[in-house]
Amino acid sequence: MRYFKKVLAITVKDLLLEAHTKELTPAMLVFSLIVIVIFNFSFEPGMQNSDIITPGILWIAFVFAGMLGLARSFAEEHEQESIRGLMLAPVDHSAIYLGKTLSNLVFLFCVEIISVLAFGIFFNINIFPILPGLAVVLGLATPGFVAVGTLYAAMASNIRLREILLPVLLFPIIVPVLIAAVKITGSVLQGQPLSDVSGWLNLLAAYDGIFIIVGVLTFEYVIEE
Repeated sequence: MRYFKKVLAITVKDLLLEAHTKELTPAMLVFSLIVIVIFNFSFEPGMQNSDIITPGILWIAFVFAGMLGLARSFAEEHEQESIRGLMLAPVDHSAIYLGKTLSNLVFLFCVEIISVLAFGIFFNINIFPILPGLAVVLGLATPGFVAVGTLYAAMASNIRLREILLPVLLFPIIVPVLIAAVKITGSVLQGQPLSDVSGWLNLLAAYDGIFIIVGVLTFEYVIEE
């Protein structure tokens, strides 16, 4: 129980810091909205195969906004040299990983919620009837993406060009998440039941579980390098 209190304390610390500085979430949101707006003007309304294209557009916005946030997730500690204090704190290093993962998850969920509403407006899609299906997709795909991204962000945090190298390192690992998320989102947008894509849902659930465990077990060695 004390372990989870420490995890929550780290998460709350990041959330309070973001509430005070407001330098991360607004940038992620603006980036995501810019992607949606640009693609909106690139395609004509009612064009053929729009149901195939639009899920990819939505997840491009999410991924690139998430990359921006993940690249900065450990930057504050390194810039203020507080990462050593965090590592010397009487807490298991895996709690730091889980706390950071949860805070990154909250940031990205906030961006995704607003982006989905904007997506519906710009692409003339009635989002509300399909919100439950979209919630399932986001609830399964986002944790896996963030779990891997937080681990790789810690790995790249000591590198000067981390904002450039992080996507290069991370994209090959998150390909299964992106493919599954796009497939499920396309099915949801077409009004199909989630049972038709149960295999992709199982893939996301397995991915989440595997990489959260990997992150917990390996974070101590990654952050100490």
